[in-house]
Formats: sequence, C-alpha cells, structure tokens
Amino acid sequence: MTIVPPSPGEPRRPFGPRDPGDAWVVAESGERYWGRFGAAGLLAFDPARGVLLQHRVSWSHHGDTWGIPGGARHEGESACDGALREAQEEAGVPDGAVRPRLLSVLDLDIWTYTTLVGDVVEPFEPTISDPESRALAWVPVDEVAQLPLHPGFGAAWGRLRGLLEVRPAVVVDAANVVGSVPDGWWKDRAGAAQRLLARIGAMTDAGVPAAALGLSEDVWYPWWTAVLEGRARHAEAVSGVSVVRAAGEGDDAIAAEASRLVGEGFAVTAVTSDRALAQRTTDAGATARGAAWLLDLLGP
Repeated sequence: MTIVPPSPGEPRRPFGPRDPGDAWVVAESGERYWGRFGAAGLLAFDPARGVLLQHRVSWSHHGDTWGIPGGARHEGESACDGALREAQEEAGVPDGAVRPRLLSVLDLDIWTYTTLVGDVVEPFEPTISDPESRALAWVPVDEVAQLPLHPGFGAAWGRLRGLLEVRPAVVVDAANVVGSVPDGWWKDRAGAAQRLLARIGAMTDAGVPAAALGLSEDVWYPWWTAVLEGRARHAEAVSGVSVVRAAGEGDDAIAAEASRLVGEGFAVTAVTSDRALAQRTTDAGATARGAAWLLDLLGP
C-alpha cells in the first residue's frame, strides 16, 4: 500500500486546511482509493421522497455518475461522524436532520468505505456547497437503478435498498433489568432506573453490533424504549431513549409497546427475563432477550 497526496492540479475544497486524510491509497495492483484513513458517505432516506443522491462533476473520480455524498475520513474520526460531516459539506445536510440507522462497511484490508444509512427526521432541501456536486436530488427508491451510478454505489445498491426496509427497535423491561443485579436498587428505584437509562443513552451513539440483533451488516442504531413502572416512573428521560411510564402493570405496557412497534414495521427485540412476558412479546412478533443480553452490551 502506498499513500499518495493529491496532485497540484486536483481541485481543492474551500473549507480551510487540508486534512491528513485527504490522500490516495494505492494498492499493489495499482487501484487508487480516496482517503488515507478510509472514506464514508451518507445514504439519507426519506420515505416520502426517496434517497438523497449526488451527481458528481465530470472531473471527479468516476465523474458524471450518481452516488451518495461522502469522502475521506479525518484522522481519528468515526465513520458515522465522517459520513455526516461529508454530507454537510457536500450537500448542506443540517445538523440533527438525519438519524443514523446502520453502518455498512466495505473492507478491502488496505482501505475501507463505510456507508451510513440514516433516516430523515427533519425534512430539508439539499444545497450544493462545494465544487464536487453537479446536482443533488431526492430520488425515489424505484428509480435509483435507472441512473448512471458510481460503480461502488451501484454494486452496493441492491443490498442497501433491502436494508431500507429493516428498522430495529429495542423495548426494555427496566424493572426486570435493574432487578437482575443485586446492587441495592430497592433502596432507590427511581435512581436505579435513572442509572440504567443513562447507560443505555451512552450506548446509543456507539450502536449495537449486528450479530447481537440477529441482523446482517456491521452496526445498527435501534430505536430504544424503556418502560418504567412504580416509583421508577420518576426517573427522567435521557437523549436517545424513549420512556413509557406505565400507568398500571408494567408487563401490559411492555407487551403493548412491543406490539405497537411490530405493527409499525420495526424488528423488535424485547428485553426481559420474565418468561411469561417474554412469551407475550414473542406472540406479538418480537424477539425476546434476557436481561443479561442488555447488560453484556452495556458492559461494566
């Protein structure tokens, strides 16, 4: 592998100093890949309008083709952060407009390309904000394959399109998870529930390995819901975790929430070690996991 900086004649972005990641990685066979630390791009999905695509200018690598906004990752930058930054620089995607759903990684040993599939939660109009874009457009999913696609994106599109239909969600029986660890939780049920919510919230940015959810690809960012009952209902919500405060029996609220999400098309994982409740959520179409499953994900 050889690292080759851009040639003097290559166009430069108007964003200030060039990052060390802006360089070509050249394989022994001669193929060139942009991004010393790998590259990442965003496939933003809006059910009402389709996916956001970029028509690349003719002078760019594989010019005059359609692909997703993306580019070289910065040194020390996560793939998720890199994809969102590039989408903002190249297409004007506003902060907070897209919620990550999954990361799909193409690993060539010497170089990686990570596609972040994200859901549009704040509708926006893209803006051409750098010289690499000839056009930006929301393209209906059924029409994407009709365009002249960037070879890399074209090879991945069939698989990525199928993933647009997969939306994971996790419903947590908070009382059951908290009660599985004898750490004095009974002395302060609301405080124990608050600590659990904080730990889940801290994990939402990192995502969940696909294998833990029984899914393909690499990392997923499920919708998290915690159901609180009794005195634990006084715990405050945290960013990234929806909270359902059960008015009565917590089991009924958990089963109802799992059933609702399944009905909305989510692939639901219900977290409880209560066998009867696990069966109720399974009957509703969810996959049941014990409290240890979540505690293993959360770590020490």
